[in-house]
Amino acid sequence: MKGGLAAAGVALAVGALALNKSLVGVFYDDGLYAGIATALAQGVSYVHPHLPGSPAAVHYPPLYPAVLAPLFGVLSVSAAAVVAKVLNLLLAAVAAGLIAWHAARTELLDPGAPRWLTPALVAAAAIAIPVLATQSVLFAEPLFAVLLAAAVILADRGGSPWLIGTAAALALLTRSIGVAAGAGIACFLLERRTPWRVALKVLAPLAVAAVAWGLWVMTHERGIDPALGLNYGSYGEILRQAGISALGVSAPDLPRPLEVITLGWIPVRWLYHVTAAATLGVGLYGLALLTRRSAVGFTLVFYLAILAIWPYPPDRFLWAVLPWLALAWAVGALALWRLRWTRVPVALLVAALVGGYASYEIRGLAGGWAGTQAVAISDNFKELIPVIAGLPDSAVVATDDEALVWLYTHRTSVPFYLERYLGRETLRPTPAEHRAYLERMGVTHVLLASATSPSAGELRGLIQAYPGWLAAVYRWSGGRWLFAVQRAK
Repeated sequence: MKGGLAAAGVALAVGALALNKSLVGVFYDDGLYAGIATALAQGVSYVHPHLPGSPAAVHYPPLYPAVLAPLFGVLSVSAAAVVAKVLNLLLAAVAAGLIAWHAARTELLDPGAPRWLTPALVAAAAIAIPVLATQSVLFAEPLFAVLLAAAVILADRGGSPWLIGTAAALALLTRSIGVAAGAGIACFLLERRTPWRVALKVLAPLAVAAVAWGLWVMTHERGIDPALGLNYGSYGEILRQAGISALGVSAPDLPRPLEVITLGWIPVRWLYHVTAAATLGVGLYGLALLTRRSAVGFTLVFYLAILAIWPYPPDRFLWAVLPWLALAWAVGALALWRLRWTRVPVALLVAALVGGYASYEIRGLAGGWAGTQAVAISDNFKELIPVIAGLPDSAVVATDDEALVWLYTHRTSVPFYLERYLGRETLRPTPAEHRAYLERMGVTHVLLASATSPSAGELRGLIQAYPGWLAAVYRWSGGRWLFAVQRAK
């Protein structure tokens, strides 16, 4: 209990330092969550209210927006954002406390491991700079972490299969990858020779949640414009675009985010690759051992397998389970430590990882890395928003961070930057395709929020292809522009 409280306390204290007053929507998904929550609070339904026609939301499961809805229904956007960030901080601390308490109580690492090691590992992972960055905006990861921890703890302690299944189902309704929890827990129970009927009881709530969400998606996904399929469409749409050839392209990239925060200090290329390979080997060995000790072992196996084949960068998904990954690696390292001939290489590897991570954390905390990007984007849009808010109520603005623009100006907003998958390639629209999309959306204004963003390139293509179609009506410093669409051109 003391270890759990200590880990939660560290996560709470350091996480509080990363809290900021950045606008909602700086990291894109957080704006979409807030917009859906606002629509729910207003009784509009589960929709994207910033898009023309308010199409149904089919990309994000509904639990996290439902949690945010009371906040955005009662408070102003700014006040709701502050309370929601504090809520995420509390959820992250609870998740860290639960993981540390359970891992220490069950001696998950090793019966002979020092008692302080488990809470120290969990606390260190809970305050990683990327973890702080994701919990200091309105992302669903903290809620997902709590629900995943609850499902694992219930499964390991032989809890009610219905409660286990419900916790896994709620994790699925928070992040779709929560399906890994249900599959992993079921495999763990079967590996323990648990009767089939118990495993089926665990899977029943998960199946109900998956079917219900799947029916909603199938019923409403056609309401999303095809040009918006990558960011607003269902995961089925992403698979249709990517195709079979793109599945698995993320597997080589899977270790990269973890290497960045632990091994980035190694300057010699060959030494970096050798150390990274050894680190990966220890982690995989620990994961194999963990499958025999806890439901989280098989859960992580399925979780990582999904990330390996999914055509998205794995970063955010890994930060959501970083404490569990740290424990899995420690399981492998401790098991190898018992073999005398491996003690020296294990000790060197631990020193490299701990030293690299400590250096990264110290520099990150001192430099405020967790909030740097969010604050910079927020400050940029704080300059732009007053002008956008002065546009007519009927204006439709094409911009980056369109949900942010809608939340603070109440002007209908659509994404300007477009891309799609074609197998392993990422394609951008031709000027003709881009103009047709903007006209379908009824766009009246185009906002270039940053001269260095990818949108700038697509905007230049439109201006070159259709001279006079876009007329500059406002200019900020740094090459930021507001254009009006000339309908007659």
